[in-house]
Amino acid sequence: MEIDDLTPAELRVWRAFPRGESVNFREADDENTAHGHAWGPERTVRAAVLRALLLNGPREDGEIPALKLAGARITGVLALHYGTFDHAIRLSHCYFEDVPLLYGARLRQLNLSDSVLPGLTAATLKVEGVLRMTDCRFLGPVRLGGAQISGALFLDRAACGAPDAEEPALQLNHMSIGDDLWAPGLGAEGEVRLTGASVAGAVNLNEARLVHPGRPALDAETLTVEGDVLMRHARVRGWIGLRGARIAGRLDLSYAHLVNPGDAALRASSCTIGELWLRKGTPMEGTLNLRRTQTEVLFLEPEVVPHEVLLSNLGYTTLTPHEPAERRLPMLERDGDGYVPHAYEQLTASYLRIGDDRAARVVQLAKQRRHRRTLPWYGRLWGHVQDATVGYGFRPLRACGWLLSLLAVGSLAYALHHPRALKPSEAPHFDAVFYTLDLLLPVISFGQEGAFAPEGWYQTLSYALVIAGWILATTVFAGVTRTVSRQ
Repeated sequence: MEIDDLTPAELRVWRAFPRGESVNFREADDENTAHGHAWGPERTVRAAVLRALLLNGPREDGEIPALKLAGARITGVLALHYGTFDHAIRLSHCYFEDVPLLYGARLRQLNLSDSVLPGLTAATLKVEGVLRMTDCRFLGPVRLGGAQISGALFLDRAACGAPDAEEPALQLNHMSIGDDLWAPGLGAEGEVRLTGASVAGAVNLNEARLVHPGRPALDAETLTVEGDVLMRHARVRGWIGLRGARIAGRLDLSYAHLVNPGDAALRASSCTIGELWLRKGTPMEGTLNLRRTQTEVLFLEPEVVPHEVLLSNLGYTTLTPHEPAERRLPMLERDGDGYVPHAYEQLTASYLRIGDDRAARVVQLAKQRRHRRTLPWYGRLWGHVQDATVGYGFRPLRACGWLLSLLAVGSLAYALHHPRALKPSEAPHFDAVFYTLDLLLPVISFGQEGAFAPEGWYQTLSYALVIAGWILATTVFAGVTRTVSRQ
């Protein structure tokens, strides 16, 4: 391009490039870039001029060239696809009339902060340093799939809007980021896709606003993050998908509000997570799916648990905060898969690790009662007997209470009306207490039962005591066996 063809605004940019100087067309610090379509020729720069500068711009000895432009209206397509550019590029507070084409380009560093763009096509882009799009406003899809960023990716307070498009609003799938994905305050109308992405640092989505009702708001299946994934105070309408994700640090959803009624709000199945925090927020409006997920620390407050959960094969080492078992058990009752024994065993193990044996017994008793509802009628009947007598072995004192009560009834009844001796000359002295014990304890004999024979109503009472004794003995044995097997 000949220099004589340049407008005065373009000439300023051309002359500043070889020395890496900034050109600022902004009229005020609080100027609204969204009004850039009305900016006149005095601050309009053709994309072709910028491309020519980056490809074959002037040089000065001892100076480092760089493209630094602010407050310009850029017309035409900035076509840098497949090119290799060694200069830093900063196009901040600029208004782009057309979608920049950066597909397959190799850049030293790119800064588009505070700019307004109709979209961005930059799949498989490679940036040796930082890609900064802080406070950018994208009116169409942002395509960064497969990009490789050696440094950090900054999307803090950026806004992406493609609610009616068939493709995601923000495409970061299969990206490789050598540092952090820094996007607190990100706003997106449409899907944010992070499937298969790899982040060497942390992912910061604190206070993000993601809107895609009934559809994926954040799809991050098989995401790999070496640090934390932070979504504190996030507001999400649609579902979050983390199936198969690997997060070495903390997945923090503290104070978050997830809304996707009638479907899953958080799909985090088959994940490996260092710590999972669900706390200090309102209950999810939708299902919490943690099937087959493994985490060292599950920070889960009962108040945030939704009406339906899926916890099959969820594994955790520590459950915090410490809550009474009675506050944890309703969560297991809400499992959409019905009775899930593994969920009760995990909860029991977490209480045993901290030495809360009482809570562990409460959970095991609840497990047996829940299991009872899945049995045929005769199994449920026997379960009720075991529950009433010894609490399935987890209430041993209850058996003592029953034994003492029956002993008192029998002793009083037979003390008031001695049964007839079968052989009066050989019969021992009658003792109402030992006679009742003979009836109640099927294994032990005090020599009373075989020597005396009650009649009428008292004979019926003796049969009832014998049956009660056998039931008590059988349920105690079953309960002890169950307890020993757990130990």
